[in-house]
Amino acid sequence: MSTPLRIALAGAGAFGQKHLDALRLIDGVEVVSLISRDIDKTRETAARYGIGHATTELGEALARDDVDAVILCTPTQLHARQALACLEAGKHVQVEIPLCDVLADGEAVVRRQRETGLVAMCGHTRRFNPSHQWIHRRIAAGQLRIQQMDVQTYFFRRTNMNALGQPRSWTDHLLWHHAAHTVDLFAWQCGSPIVKAHALQGPIHPELGIAMDMSLQLQAANGAICTLSLSFNNEGPLGTFFRYIGDTGTYIARYDDLVTGKDETIDVSRVDVSMNGIELQDREFVAAIREGREPVASVAQVLPCYQVLHELEQALKAG
Repeated sequence: MSTPLRIALAGAGAFGQKHLDALRLIDGVEVVSLISRDIDKTRETAARYGIGHATTELGEALARDDVDAVILCTPTQLHARQALACLEAGKHVQVEIPLCDVLADGEAVVRRQRETGLVAMCGHTRRFNPSHQWIHRRIAAGQLRIQQMDVQTYFFRRTNMNALGQPRSWTDHLLWHHAAHTVDLFAWQCGSPIVKAHALQGPIHPELGIAMDMSLQLQAANGAICTLSLSFNNEGPLGTFFRYIGDTGTYIARYDDLVTGKDETIDVSRVDVSMNGIELQDREFVAAIREGREPVASVAQVLPCYQVLHELEQALKAG
């Protein structure tokens, strides 16, 4: 039997645990180290998942010879810096979305990946959800051309809480995190770079210091357009909903569910080996390392998304 791929996971919060659940389903993978802020909670989670090493220091895990790769589920502000540390230590790395919240930091990660030749991937999960994969395959087969995407990303987060309802130590961001999913997905599905982008934002929250409502308008070089509405003020329904308006049909994706514009269900259960986008994302990371190739959603592939976000941020600051 081949040697297992040994992974360290940093960030044992709500999203980190989704990755731990997913990694359990992938053959030949062993999580050998867990890193998070609170050592008692980290040890508790490590014990629950059968992980032998727990620490609060990423550097301690990176120094271990039994760590081949790292998955980063840490606060946004740490992503680029920690991804660079992993590459410097000779470890493959998957960093959760977003790659960065400052464009220059993301560019530095892409440069270092090219210098090391290691696998560096970003968790743009929408590329892996079976609903969006189904659409992508129709486009690749020449059976659908996107004319417009209308997307709603709605949450209720007037206080700084995570997906488990626990207080966050950092502040989430509509532009650099939640918009990143759609900006990248739109360009990927169109197969065409974004050439025009505009944004409007609502009032800044007096405590969180972020805009709680935002609207983006995008156009790809091939003429397709996208309108994205985002809110942390919405009381329901919650989540992200994608309407694809194409030349041969209209499709509505709600995470892993897909229906036509006439509300007819499309079976996407056989698109991939799982219906879990996080699991499929992790499977791609593992496969790319084993096969010595660039992964789907590599840091280089997703960098154009962050270039668009940077331009939008500069425009919003300029008023």
